[in-house]
Amino acid sequence: MTTFPETPAQRVPLPISYADVLAAGERLRPYFDPSPVRHYPQLDELVGYGIRVLVKHENHLPTGSFKVRNGTASITALSPEEAARGVIAATTGNHGLGLAWAGAARGVSVTICVPTGNNPEKNAGIRALGATLIEVGERYDDTVAACRAIAERERRTIVHSTNHRPVIAGAGTMSDEFLTQAPELDALVIALGGGSQAVGALTVADARKASLAVYAVQSQEAPAQHDAWHDGEARQGAPVRTFAEGIATGSTYALTFPALRAGLRDFVLASEAMIAQSVRDLWRITHNLPEGAGAAGLAGLRLLAPQLAGKTVGVVMCGGNLDAERAAHILLGGMPHFPSGTGEFLTVR
Repeated sequence: MTTFPETPAQRVPLPISYADVLAAGERLRPYFDPSPVRHYPQLDELVGYGIRVLVKHENHLPTGSFKVRNGTASITALSPEEAARGVIAATTGNHGLGLAWAGAARGVSVTICVPTGNNPEKNAGIRALGATLIEVGERYDDTVAACRAIAERERRTIVHSTNHRPVIAGAGTMSDEFLTQAPELDALVIALGGGSQAVGALTVADARKASLAVYAVQSQEAPAQHDAWHDGEARQGAPVRTFAEGIATGSTYALTFPALRAGLRDFVLASEAMIAQSVRDLWRITHNLPEGAGAAGLAGLRLLAPQLAGKTVGVVMCGGNLDAERAAHILLGGMPHFPSGTGEFLTVR
C-alpha cells in the first residue's frame, strides 16, 4: 500500500489556492444555500469500528449534485466576451446539469455533449434547463474529443469537468462548507472521478486543517485513477464498465493527478455490488436516494473503516440523480451494469 506522512496536504502541489475557493464561494452565495450535514446513528452501527459518520447532502443542491458548484463557479468566472460566445462541455450528466443550470441563471448559452446511451433522465434535465444536448461517442473519452471539435468550430469556451481551475475551486467550496459545519471532522472519504472534489478538499485541508485526511474511492470497473495513484503512471482512455457514471472515468488529468498522488491518504476500489448495496443502505437509513457515485463514499468508508477506527468521518452524497428504472432494480436487489450504446443495461438478480 502506498503511504504518506501524517499531514500530506503540507506537500501537495495544488493547482488552485484557498483564495480561489473563497472567491468561488463568494460567487456561489447568491445562487444557493449550503447543503446540509446530517448524522445518522444507524450508519455508525453499519460501518462499525467506533466511527461517527457525517453525511454531506450535496444531493439537496439545485440539479441534485455537487457539480452545480463547479458549473456556477465556472459560468460566473467568464469574461463578458466568453459569456457572449457561450460554453460547451463533455459530461455523463451532472457536470452538464450544473452548467445548464448556471447558464440559465446567467443567460449564457450552453452546449452539452454526452455519450450515447447516457442516463436518460439526466439528458432530459439538461434539455429542460435550455441547454443544447448532443449525444456522441460510445465512451466518455470519445465524447470529449467530439466536444473539442465543436468548441473550435463554434468558438465556445470548453469547461472541462476536471481540467478547469474554476471547476476545482467550485468543488472546493463543498469541503470548505463541510469543515465549517463540522469542524470536528478527522477525515473525508470522497468518490473520485476526475478528482475536482478531492483536490478541492486537499486545498481546504492545506489552509484550514492540515490533519484532515482525505481518502478516495473508485469503482473496480473504472480503476484508472486508482491504479495510476498506486503506480504513479498516468492513464488515458482506459475502459470503464461501472453503472456509477459520475465516477466512470478512464483517464488521469493534468490539473488533479499530481495533487491526488501527493495528497490522498489512501485510495481504494469498491465493487459494483458494494456500491449498489450502499445505494440500498443509504436509502434505508437516510431516506435519500443516491446515484452510484453518491453512494461510493459509504462503500469506500466500509473498506477503510479499520484504519479510521474511532474517528469522525465525512462522506458526501455527491449526487442523487439515479434514474427511475435503475433505482427500481437496485432497491429490489438487482445489479445494473454499464449501459450499452442503446441505453439498455443488464440486470443480474
